[in-house]
Amino acid sequence: MPMPNAQALLALPYEQMVEVIRRWTRKNMADTQSWNFWARDDQAEPLEDWRIWLVMAGRGYGKTRMGAEWVSALAAQHPGARFALVGATLNEARAVMVEGESGLLSLPFGERPAYEPSLRRLTWANQATATLFSGAEPESLRGPQHDFAWADEIAKWPSGIAAWDNLMLGLRLGDNPRAMATTTPRPVPLVRRLDKEKGVAVTRGRTIDNGMNLPPDFIASVRAMYAGTRLGRQELDGELIADADGALWSRDLLERQRAACAPELKRVVIGVDPPVSENGDACGVVAVGLGVDKNAYVLADHSISGASPERWARAVAAAADAWQADRVVVEDNQGGNMVETVLRAADIAMPIKRAHASRSKSARAEPISILYEAGRVFHINAFQELEDQMCGLIAGGGYAGPGRSPDRADALVWALTELMLGKAERVPQVRLL
Repeated sequence: MPMPNAQALLALPYEQMVEVIRRWTRKNMADTQSWNFWARDDQAEPLEDWRIWLVMAGRGYGKTRMGAEWVSALAAQHPGARFALVGATLNEARAVMVEGESGLLSLPFGERPAYEPSLRRLTWANQATATLFSGAEPESLRGPQHDFAWADEIAKWPSGIAAWDNLMLGLRLGDNPRAMATTTPRPVPLVRRLDKEKGVAVTRGRTIDNGMNLPPDFIASVRAMYAGTRLGRQELDGELIADADGALWSRDLLERQRAACAPELKRVVIGVDPPVSENGDACGVVAVGLGVDKNAYVLADHSISGASPERWARAVAAAADAWQADRVVVEDNQGGNMVETVLRAADIAMPIKRAHASRSKSARAEPISILYEAGRVFHINAFQELEDQMCGLIAGGGYAGPGRSPDRADALVWALTELMLGKAERVPQVRLL
């Protein structure tokens, strides 16, 4: 039976774990003094063939340790090999990749190379060498040749594509030159290019994946502050979030329009976009309130997926009751009278307003996006699925978001149209100054 790594060992019941350890030989004990034993399964090198290994993960995931261990192992295996260590700046390359807590000089198991700061060079006993470079100085990478390269925080490189291209053109020594890039994802051109490029193996991960090695209070506090926001999804969940070209909403705009709480509300409306079918389609159900300050506040997303008409009608009724809504606005293009009949059967006693869509979802959403830009609509939470759909609606028509249809976003639009624009589908007058 192969020896389990630390992750598998700790997953065993206590008694079984103790029994496994009791059976270890001296060789087994010696094997614990290696990165292969302590690395999590999700930190392992990809099995498929690759020339570039891109690790995009949240902060605290262990990206730096992965990069340093990868370099250290290759240096031991390839005497005389030449490495490029490229950081966002030379100072960061030195402080993080070499001297940092997870850098090459701090690894507990690998050989500690000799470091010559003035020459920006590390040298192992077998004459493998590594030289530090800056992603802010792409011309410094023009000319030098390497067997391997570790590029750290490529999303921060000031001259990202130029530096990367020069690095790749010099990666031409040895039988199998390869590069590893570690970064917290940001939708900069270089990261977006590598994420789609052939021959690039991608590892994704979240901060919580390394929870065993992080303070519980830290994890709890950052999740409480940033969960669901663009910053949290990027910095903690390791998601690469890019705005679609021509989108009616941008992530930055939505982040600006967040509020900790709503003021006293004059009205609450539930917007509903019924599903075309039960096969994976969601029923958009969004609660929006009108404050005494005449601004709108998105209160909750109660949307439900794959539900029968009876189930989604009950979800609408529950949302209306929870928020003491005074009206339900529902699109009636799919089903007409049936939609209202289903809602009435769910015991919704308040007024139900049927709205008929004569224009595309994108066209109906355009005047609502203007209200956001004017600072008139706020989100009292981070609504990940709803906001993903909003950022997928393209001006002039089209949808580039997740799923087949922006059902949640459409429900939001119906509710805000009722609250803020009065007559459904009325386009606000925009005066250009």
